[in-house]
Amino acid sequence: MASSVRHNYHEDNEAALNKYINLELHASYVFLALSYHFDRDDVALPGLSKLFRGYSDFELVNAHKLMKYQNQRGGRVVLHDVFPPSKQEWDKGLEGIQTALDLKKELNEALLNLHGKVSETNDPHVLHFLDDNFINEHVETIKKLGDMVTQLQRAGDGHLGLHIFDKDLL
Repeated sequence: MASSVRHNYHEDNEAALNKYINLELHASYVFLALSYHFDRDDVALPGLSKLFRGYSDFELVNAHKLMKYQNQRGGRVVLHDVFPPSKQEWDKGLEGIQTALDLKKELNEALLNLHGKVSETNDPHVLHFLDDNFINEHVETIKKLGDMVTQLQRAGDGHLGLHIFDKDLL
């Protein structure tokens, strides 16, 4: 059945949005894996666990925003398989933060590509939605995670530095 609200919503934008929704769900899944890795009794870094759980929840909320928007425009949400994280264990806090930073950069790159594709179809409404809800958040989070990488590199391989860093996240 065709949507009665669909107007000036290009099929390419609909497909690209569905692809990006899948990436947001994958990111939520990776952050969830990170969260529960650092929550384990043999890792015991509750600050990192809390940080990554917050990122997981945030990416899930983003996916829901995108799905709601897809429906508002008369598009159809098409969910695909969500691929599991490529890793399930991280040796150090720095490795977990670096994984998060790389993932946020991947999300940002995909968002910029989506923005570019939408620009080609001349749909200012989608562009406005993406700008208002996603663009700045990615840049801010990349900066925050980059700072954390630097701080953990400075702390070195000692456990005390990581312990203090983790406590500051609580």
